[in-house]
Amino acid sequence: MNAPIIHTFPKTQELSTSLADLVVKLCKEAIEMRDRFTVGISGGSLPKLLAADLKTRQGIEWDKWEVFFCDERLVPLDHEDSNYFLCKKEFFDHVSIPEEQIYTINSSLLPQLEDAASKDKETEEEEAANLIDDYREKLISVFATVNSVKFPVFDLLLLGVGPDGHTCSLFPNHPLLNENVEWVAYIGDSPKPPPRRITFTLPVINHAHNIAFVATGEGKQDVLKEIIGNSESKLPSALVQPVTGKLYWFLDDAAATKLTLSK
Repeated sequence: MNAPIIHTFPKTQELSTSLADLVVKLCKEAIEMRDRFTVGISGGSLPKLLAADLKTRQGIEWDKWEVFFCDERLVPLDHEDSNYFLCKKEFFDHVSIPEEQIYTINSSLLPQLEDAASKDKETEEEEAANLIDDYREKLISVFATVNSVKFPVFDLLLLGVGPDGHTCSLFPNHPLLNENVEWVAYIGDSPKPPPRRITFTLPVINHAHNIAFVATGEGKQDVLKEIIGNSESKLPSALVQPVTGKLYWFLDDAAATKLTLSK
Protein backbone atom coordinates (compact mmCIF):
# COMPACT_ATOMS: atom_id res chain seq x y z
CA MET A 1 0.00 0.00 0.00
CA ASN A 2 1.23 3.47 -0.89
CA ALA A 3 1.51 5.99 1.95
CA PRO A 4 -1.55 8.26 2.10
CA ILE A 5 -1.24 11.74 0.64
CA ILE A 6 -2.56 14.18 3.23
CA HIS A 7 -3.61 17.74 2.43
CA THR A 8 -4.73 20.23 5.08
CA PHE A 9 -6.26 23.65 4.57
CA PRO A 10 -7.12 26.63 6.80
CA LYS A 11 -10.55 27.00 5.17
CA THR A 12 -12.99 24.61 3.53
CA GLN A 13 -13.09 26.87 0.48
CA GLU A 14 -9.41 26.12 -0.13
CA LEU A 15 -10.07 22.43 0.45
CA SER A 16 -12.83 22.46 -2.17
CA THR A 17 -10.55 24.14 -4.69
CA SER A 18 -7.77 21.60 -4.16
CA LEU A 19 -10.23 18.70 -4.31
CA ALA A 20 -11.58 20.06 -7.59
CA ASP A 21 -8.02 20.29 -8.93
CA LEU A 22 -7.51 16.60 -8.19
CA VAL A 23 -10.83 15.58 -9.73
CA VAL A 24 -10.11 17.56 -12.91
CA LYS A 25 -6.63 16.00 -13.18
CA LEU A 26 -7.86 12.44 -12.63
CA CYS A 27 -10.80 13.00 -14.98
CA LYS A 28 -8.51 14.14 -17.78
CA GLU A 29 -6.12 11.22 -17.26
CA ALA A 30 -8.92 8.63 -17.15
CA ILE A 31 -10.60 9.93 -20.30
CA GLU A 32 -7.28 9.94 -22.16
CA MET A 33 -6.66 6.32 -21.13
CA ARG A 34 -10.15 4.78 -21.11
CA ASP A 35 -12.46 7.38 -22.71
CA ARG A 36 -14.52 7.63 -19.52
CA PHE A 37 -14.28 8.65 -15.87
CA THR A 38 -15.84 6.29 -13.32
CA VAL A 39 -16.65 7.86 -9.97
CA GLY A 40 -18.24 6.70 -6.72
CA ILE A 41 -19.68 9.38 -4.40
CA SER A 42 -20.76 9.26 -0.76
CA GLY A 43 -23.26 11.51 1.00
CA GLY A 44 -23.02 13.70 4.08
CA SER A 45 -21.14 16.95 3.65
CA LEU A 46 -19.05 15.62 0.76
CA PRO A 47 -21.30 16.58 -2.21
CA LYS A 48 -21.40 20.22 -1.15
CA LEU A 49 -17.64 20.38 -0.61
CA LEU A 50 -17.05 18.64 -3.93
CA ALA A 51 -19.39 20.83 -5.93
CA ALA A 52 -18.43 24.19 -4.40
CA ASP A 53 -15.57 24.73 -6.86
CA LEU A 54 -15.92 21.86 -9.33
CA LYS A 55 -19.32 22.91 -10.69
CA THR A 56 -17.84 26.20 -11.98
CA ARG A 57 -14.87 24.63 -13.80
CA GLN A 58 -14.71 24.93 -17.56
CA GLY A 59 -13.65 22.28 -20.04
CA ILE A 60 -14.73 19.21 -18.07
CA GLU A 61 -16.09 16.42 -20.28
CA TRP A 62 -19.14 15.72 -18.15
CA ASP A 63 -20.56 13.43 -20.83
CA LYS A 64 -17.73 10.97 -20.09
CA TRP A 65 -18.63 10.60 -16.41
CA GLU A 66 -20.13 7.36 -15.05
CA VAL A 67 -21.34 7.95 -11.47
CA PHE A 68 -22.27 5.43 -8.79
CA PHE A 69 -23.00 5.78 -5.08
CA CYS A 70 -20.62 4.25 -2.56
CA ASP A 71 -23.62 3.64 -0.34
CA GLU A 72 -27.28 4.51 -0.39
CA ARG A 73 -30.12 4.64 2.08
CA LEU A 74 -33.14 2.55 1.11
CA VAL A 75 -35.53 5.46 0.79
CA PRO A 76 -37.22 7.04 -2.26
CA LEU A 77 -34.84 9.01 -4.48
CA ASP A 78 -36.56 12.28 -3.61
CA HIS A 79 -36.30 11.64 0.15
CA GLU A 80 -34.07 13.97 2.18
CA ASP A 81 -32.10 10.94 3.45
CA SER A 82 -31.22 9.81 -0.08
CA ASN A 83 -27.58 10.29 -1.05
CA TYR A 84 -28.72 10.66 -4.65
CA PHE A 85 -31.12 13.45 -3.70
CA LEU A 86 -28.37 15.27 -1.82
CA CYS A 87 -25.90 14.90 -4.69
CA LYS A 88 -28.52 16.02 -7.19
CA LYS A 89 -29.29 19.18 -5.25
CA GLU A 90 -25.68 20.10 -4.54
CA PHE A 91 -23.93 18.81 -7.67
CA PHE A 92 -25.82 17.10 -10.49
CA ASP A 93 -28.29 19.96 -11.02
CA HIS A 94 -25.35 22.27 -11.74
CA VAL A 95 -23.40 20.17 -14.24
CA SER A 96 -24.24 18.24 -17.42
CA ILE A 97 -23.57 14.60 -16.54
CA PRO A 98 -26.08 12.58 -18.62
CA GLU A 99 -28.86 11.35 -16.36
CA GLU A 100 -28.53 7.79 -17.67
CA GLN A 101 -24.88 7.78 -16.53
CA ILE A 102 -25.85 8.44 -12.90
CA TYR A 103 -26.64 4.99 -11.52
CA THR A 104 -29.18 5.01 -8.72
CA ILE A 105 -30.88 2.25 -6.79
CA ASN A 106 -34.03 0.92 -8.46
CA SER A 107 -36.79 2.91 -6.79
CA SER A 108 -39.45 0.46 -8.04
CA LEU A 109 -38.05 -2.09 -5.57
CA LEU A 110 -38.30 0.25 -2.60
CA PRO A 111 -42.02 -0.09 -1.73
CA GLN A 112 -41.38 -3.71 -0.76
CA LEU A 113 -38.86 -2.48 1.78
CA GLU A 114 -40.81 0.38 3.34
CA ASP A 115 -42.63 -1.90 5.76
CA ALA A 116 -39.58 -4.10 6.41
CA ALA A 117 -39.81 -3.47 10.14
CA SER A 118 -42.94 -5.64 10.23
CA LYS A 119 -41.35 -8.51 8.31
CA ASP A 120 -39.12 -11.33 9.43
CA LYS A 121 -35.40 -10.99 8.80
CA GLU A 122 -35.33 -13.62 6.05
CA THR A 123 -38.05 -11.92 4.03
CA GLU A 124 -36.42 -8.53 4.47
CA GLU A 125 -33.06 -9.85 3.25
CA GLU A 126 -34.65 -11.60 0.26
CA GLU A 127 -36.28 -8.34 -0.83
CA ALA A 128 -33.05 -6.42 -0.29
CA ALA A 129 -31.22 -9.01 -2.40
CA ASN A 130 -33.32 -8.02 -5.41
CA LEU A 131 -32.25 -4.42 -5.04
CA ILE A 132 -28.61 -5.39 -4.54
CA ASP A 133 -28.68 -7.65 -7.61
CA ASP A 134 -30.07 -4.76 -9.65
CA TYR A 135 -27.30 -2.41 -8.52
CA ARG A 136 -24.67 -5.05 -9.14
CA GLU A 137 -25.98 -5.49 -12.68
CA LYS A 138 -25.52 -1.76 -13.21
CA LEU A 139 -21.92 -2.07 -12.06
CA ILE A 140 -21.41 -5.02 -14.39
CA SER A 141 -22.85 -3.03 -17.31
CA VAL A 142 -20.10 -0.44 -16.85
CA PHE A 143 -17.23 -2.59 -15.63
CA ALA A 144 -17.66 -5.52 -18.09
CA THR A 145 -19.07 -8.93 -17.23
CA VAL A 146 -19.01 -10.68 -13.89
CA ASN A 147 -16.70 -13.34 -15.33
CA SER A 148 -14.06 -10.93 -16.56
CA VAL A 149 -13.51 -8.77 -13.49
CA LYS A 150 -13.24 -9.83 -9.89
CA PHE A 151 -14.11 -6.35 -8.65
CA PRO A 152 -14.96 -3.08 -10.40
CA VAL A 153 -12.04 -0.67 -10.52
CA PHE A 154 -13.14 2.94 -10.15
CA ASP A 155 -11.05 5.85 -11.32
CA LEU A 156 -12.02 7.72 -8.14
CA LEU A 157 -14.01 7.07 -4.99
CA LEU A 158 -14.94 10.08 -2.86
CA LEU A 159 -15.52 9.10 0.75
CA GLY A 160 -16.46 10.69 4.04
CA VAL A 161 -15.64 9.52 7.54
CA GLY A 162 -17.99 9.55 10.53
CA PRO A 163 -17.02 10.47 14.10
CA ASP A 164 -17.13 6.73 14.85
CA GLY A 165 -14.75 5.94 11.99
CA HIS A 166 -17.38 4.54 9.62
CA THR A 167 -17.21 5.13 5.89
CA CYS A 168 -19.86 4.36 3.28
CA SER A 169 -22.24 2.21 5.36
CA LEU A 170 -19.46 0.12 6.86
CA PHE A 171 -19.60 0.53 10.62
CA PRO A 172 -17.16 -0.44 13.41
CA ASN A 173 -17.22 -4.11 14.45
CA HIS A 174 -19.89 -4.98 11.88
CA PRO A 175 -19.71 -8.38 10.11
CA LEU A 176 -19.77 -6.61 6.71
CA LEU A 177 -16.16 -5.58 7.31
CA ASN A 178 -15.24 -9.21 6.65
CA GLU A 179 -17.08 -9.49 3.33
CA ASN A 180 -14.52 -10.29 0.62
CA VAL A 181 -16.58 -11.61 -2.29
CA GLU A 182 -19.67 -9.46 -2.87
CA TRP A 183 -19.51 -6.07 -4.57
CA VAL A 184 -22.56 -4.58 -2.89
CA ALA A 185 -23.99 -5.61 0.48
CA TYR A 186 -27.14 -4.94 2.47
CA ILE A 187 -27.14 -3.61 6.02
CA GLY A 188 -30.44 -3.68 7.89
CA ASP A 189 -29.14 -2.60 11.28
CA SER A 190 -27.19 0.59 10.65
CA PRO A 191 -26.43 2.24 14.01
CA LYS A 192 -27.01 5.55 12.24
CA PRO A 193 -30.53 6.12 10.85
CA PRO A 194 -32.01 5.20 8.50
CA PRO A 195 -31.19 1.56 9.37
CA ARG A 196 -31.63 -0.05 5.93
CA ARG A 197 -28.92 0.66 3.36
CA ILE A 198 -26.73 -0.83 0.68
CA THR A 199 -22.99 -0.24 0.53
CA PHE A 200 -19.88 -1.02 -1.47
CA THR A 201 -17.74 -3.60 0.29
CA LEU A 202 -14.13 -3.05 1.31
CA PRO A 203 -12.68 -5.03 -1.64
CA VAL A 204 -14.51 -2.79 -4.11
CA ILE A 205 -13.29 0.31 -2.32
CA ASN A 206 -9.71 -0.95 -2.09
CA HIS A 207 -9.50 -1.83 -5.80
CA ALA A 208 -10.04 1.79 -6.90
CA HIS A 209 -7.29 3.62 -8.74
CA ASN A 210 -7.78 6.62 -6.43
CA ILE A 211 -9.61 7.17 -3.15
CA ALA A 212 -10.12 10.59 -1.60
CA PHE A 213 -11.40 11.03 1.94
CA VAL A 214 -12.83 14.42 2.87
CA ALA A 215 -13.21 15.36 6.55
CA THR A 216 -13.76 18.73 8.19
CA GLY A 217 -14.47 20.16 11.61
CA GLU A 218 -13.11 19.69 15.12
CA GLY A 219 -15.57 16.84 15.69
CA LYS A 220 -13.34 14.64 13.52
CA GLN A 221 -10.09 15.30 15.43
CA ASP A 222 -10.07 12.20 17.63
CA VAL A 223 -11.18 9.72 15.02
CA LEU A 224 -8.66 11.01 12.49
CA LYS A 225 -5.89 10.62 15.04
CA GLU A 226 -6.96 6.98 15.45
CA ILE A 227 -7.31 6.31 11.70
CA ILE A 228 -4.23 8.09 10.38
CA GLY A 229 -2.01 7.95 13.44
CA ASN A 230 -2.53 4.31 14.44
CA SER A 231 -1.37 1.69 11.95
CA GLU A 232 -3.16 -1.02 13.95
CA SER A 233 -6.57 0.65 13.86
CA LYS A 234 -9.47 -1.60 12.83
CA LEU A 235 -11.93 1.23 12.25
CA PRO A 236 -13.63 0.92 8.85
CA SER A 237 -11.98 4.04 7.44
CA ALA A 238 -8.57 2.72 8.53
CA LEU A 239 -9.27 -0.49 6.60
CA VAL A 240 -9.44 1.52 3.38
CA GLN A 241 -6.06 0.51 2.03
CA PRO A 242 -5.87 0.58 -1.78
CA VAL A 243 -4.34 -2.54 -3.32
CA THR A 244 -2.39 -0.55 -5.90
CA GLY A 245 -4.14 2.81 -6.00
CA LYS A 246 -3.52 6.13 -4.26
CA LEU A 247 -5.18 7.29 -1.05
CA TYR A 248 -5.75 11.00 -0.43
CA TRP A 249 -7.00 12.83 2.64
CA PHE A 250 -8.46 16.33 2.31
CA LEU A 251 -8.80 17.91 5.76
CA ASP A 252 -9.35 21.35 7.15
CA ASP A 253 -7.06 22.52 9.94
CA ALA A 254 -9.77 22.02 12.55
CA ALA A 255 -10.07 18.32 11.72
CA ALA A 256 -6.30 17.83 11.47
CA THR A 257 -5.42 19.50 14.79
CA LYS A 258 -4.40 16.31 16.61
CA LEU A 259 -2.41 14.82 13.74
CA THR A 260 1.38 14.93 13.60
CA LEU A 261 2.13 15.67 9.98
CA SER A 262 5.52 16.16 8.36
CA LYS A 263 5.84 19.41 6.49
